[in-house]
Amino acid sequence: MDKEALNLRNRMIGVLLRDARTQAGRTKQECADFLGVPVSTITAYEEGRKPISLPELEVLAFFLDVPIQHFWDREAQLLSEESPPPVQEILALRHRIIGALLQQARQEARKSRKELAQLLGCSTSRIAAYEYGERPIPMAELEVLARALNRPIEYFLDPSGPIGEWEAEQRAFRAFRALPPEIREFVSRPINRSYLEVAMKLAEMPASALRQIAEGLLEITY
Repeated sequence: MDKEALNLRNRMIGVLLRDARTQAGRTKQECADFLGVPVSTITAYEEGRKPISLPELEVLAFFLDVPIQHFWDREAQLLSEESPPPVQEILALRHRIIGALLQQARQEARKSRKELAQLLGCSTSRIAAYEYGERPIPMAELEVLARALNRPIEYFLDPSGPIGEWEAEQRAFRAFRALPPEIREFVSRPINRSYLEVAMKLAEMPASALRQIAEGLLEITY
């Protein structure tokens, strides 16, 4: 992998991070305090001089109220009122989980650590440290590894926990916002809740049962 390409990607991620922080009205000091790092680290992230890991991006996305997809496609912001999660515990756990997922993807792709090391231009011990969660994987490098292992970057995202649940709520809200105005208005009315519950039950029924209901309605009608 071309080192210049990785450096360019790190700079792009830094610009997106700075953009998210500015739009959220947060200072570098606030981000640093929340993440538990020096202000100089946030500056280095934003300038692309220091690579940032996916767990760190997830935590900062939560803090800045932007979906994690902001860092690879420009989704809209969504405010959150959730209390801050235990950041350091989440980071440590997420690094281990991502490492395990990386190892699983590598084994399923039948690639060796040496092959991944050659791809990134690093040592095999560094790949091992990534897989054991002992060393954060820079986001730009994780993207390269994901492509090499035929995995989307979403493969490494947090599906549960406070940040994962927050991201799921954001996706649900974006899906709701994409509905036609008249449907949004109908769904938003509490009086229509019973109709929605009926629709949910009907959606779970097999086609044969739905046909029987339709035939019964026709008999009543005619």
